[in-house]
Amino acid sequence: MLTASPCPPDTRVRCLERKLYAYAGFKDFVLLYPLYALLFAENGLTTADISSLFAIWCVVGLLVEVPSGVWADTVSRRALMVVGPLLTGAGFALWAVTPSYAAYAAGFTLWAVGSALRSGSTEALVHDELERLGAADRYGRVMGRAAAVGMAATAFATAAAAPALALGGHALVWGASIGACVLCAAAGATLPEHRDRTRAKGTEGPGYLATLRAGLFEVRGSRPVRHTMVLAVVITSLWGVLDEYVPLLAASTGVATETVPLLVLVVWVGVTAGSLLVTAGERLSARALGTLVAAAACALGAGALSGTPFGFVLVGAAFLVFQLADVLADARLQAAIIGPSRATVTSLTGLGTSLASLVAYGAYAALSQHASHGVVFALLSLPYLAVAVAMGRRGPARHDVLEGWGNRTGLR
Repeated sequence: MLTASPCPPDTRVRCLERKLYAYAGFKDFVLLYPLYALLFAENGLTTADISSLFAIWCVVGLLVEVPSGVWADTVSRRALMVVGPLLTGAGFALWAVTPSYAAYAAGFTLWAVGSALRSGSTEALVHDELERLGAADRYGRVMGRAAAVGMAATAFATAAAAPALALGGHALVWGASIGACVLCAAAGATLPEHRDRTRAKGTEGPGYLATLRAGLFEVRGSRPVRHTMVLAVVITSLWGVLDEYVPLLAASTGVATETVPLLVLVVWVGVTAGSLLVTAGERLSARALGTLVAAAACALGAGALSGTPFGFVLVGAAFLVFQLADVLADARLQAAIIGPSRATVTSLTGLGTSLASLVAYGAYAALSQHASHGVVFALLSLPYLAVAVAMGRRGPARHDVLEGWGNRTGLR
């Protein structure tokens, strides 16, 4: 039976895009982003304490990442996308009410669970909806623009953080951040989801374990999937971890606290530009993209070591390239997946990212005991040189054929 759609058939792709962009925008319009590390420090937390909170964030995300991906393949992806930001907002509320290490740890736990519920669900829902509409080839562009909207929202929130803090104090910053999470959940509820309800409910067809086995088999049986997963893990985890310390790097230049969000804004302008350049990035050769990543690693090290606000121009340029490479890796991964456990495979990548991030947070905490933030940033930019070499090697143009895939998994 056909159901009426609020959008005419020839505009359903644009309708999906608008709803996705609203979701991405509200998700990242959080005034706390450039300030929470500083707020933790103001409440007596050391750099090691803050790093341990980030580690808790990673560990919880690590434990929930794969189960959430399998849930997304067996139940409603849209429902998980609604619950996720609500849990994050609850974590922010906890920080506001009881500012203490225990509350911060509990808040990061809720944030990690919320992020894990969105991870995998978002990519799988968008890819499958675009594929249903005959527009799967637009996935990279759509996700790049969604990321750009999110980065722009982060940039606007970063720019607004200082005047909001001056105007309404911490209460306004907390309230706006929690409100953005609620609006994100509302936007998520409007996203389309056309799936086999019998399969989604798990009453017939594959259940949790079968879906998990299918995802693991695809990773094990497809060389392009494995190769792209590894690249995505390294690319995402490194700049994702360094991003959390950008406010501290900015503060280490000696600028006033009110100026820190503006330096963070420079970095996020670069990240936003990287998301918008996906179409151009798809035209780059493997060697050109690898060279670009290597140049970005050098720029990050030089900018961080400069110890001046002007160095943030180089840091922003480096993050531009890292974000571009991040989105391109995700697009390539989604194109390589051929089985029904798309969210599961994507979440397995997220699991690898969480593990790598945990190592990076530990490295940052250890190095920060003996070196400045600028030196630590420069040291952690070095792995991108290895990424550049790996990206410069021309990978397989097509995914491997998984012969017998359906028979082994029981999902065909």
